[in-house]
Amino acid sequence: MFQNRAEALALALPAAIFATVVFLLPVAILLSEGFRAGSAWSLSAYADFFSGTLNRTVFLRTFRLGLEVTAVSAVIGYAAAFAIVNLPAKGKGRMIGLVTLPLMISPVARTYAWIVILGRTGIVNQAITGLGLSAEPLRLLFTETAVFIGLLQLFLPLMILSLISALENMPKDAIPAARVLGANWFQVFWKVILPLTREGLVVGGTLVFTGSLTAYITPAVLGGSKVLMLETLMYQQVSVANDFVSASVIAFILIVMSFAANILLKRLATARNRR
Repeated sequence: MFQNRAEALALALPAAIFATVVFLLPVAILLSEGFRAGSAWSLSAYADFFSGTLNRTVFLRTFRLGLEVTAVSAVIGYAAAFAIVNLPAKGKGRMIGLVTLPLMISPVARTYAWIVILGRTGIVNQAITGLGLSAEPLRLLFTETAVFIGLLQLFLPLMILSLISALENMPKDAIPAARVLGANWFQVFWKVILPLTREGLVVGGTLVFTGSLTAYITPAVLGGSKVLMLETLMYQQVSVANDFVSASVIAFILIVMSFAANILLKRLATARNRR
């Protein structure tokens, strides 16, 4: 397509300069704030951050909810993707459209819908009190469960679509061959489906985990100040406390966690494939 490498680099140079000036440079300046103590470089801001009980609690909660949402998304995603892939072409297209549909709706609208569902006068509490399971409405909003449900609903389509793509690229005779050789369905999944769809799992897991770590609207609306996450804590540090150093520390932690999740998933997939 190009006569030489220099020609291709010249075409990419304007985009690279724009991304560096508009995105990379501001992010680098923000992150550098966490490594400064006056005029010297230091890690004292990170030590101060993790010395606080509230900060450690928020960090562990964010990490745990990210893992839980990713794990549940993988379980539901495999079941849904496997069912969709085995549908006729017409039904498959419709189901993929239904899975994609929530991604076309604003995350704000999708999150506020859960207020209607989980509120004191919402559908869930009406069903609970109507069945006599509780005399009074339960407090479902501003809990970890509400944040978990909201994040799961927000990012599950990404996992399903990633696994659908991976399953469609899997050899069609792999599962029948394993069944003929006497493998039960657990063995088929563990030894055939999982290794052959590992790339889709890595992509989906990375999207869901990093999305759960960095999503702001859902934890802010469904968790409020009672269920702080790193992203909502970072917003408070900037808008309320005007503490850009702590915000820089939180931003760097989120970036490291996102990259670490992707690297770990890739290594687990590679190790599983080697075995």
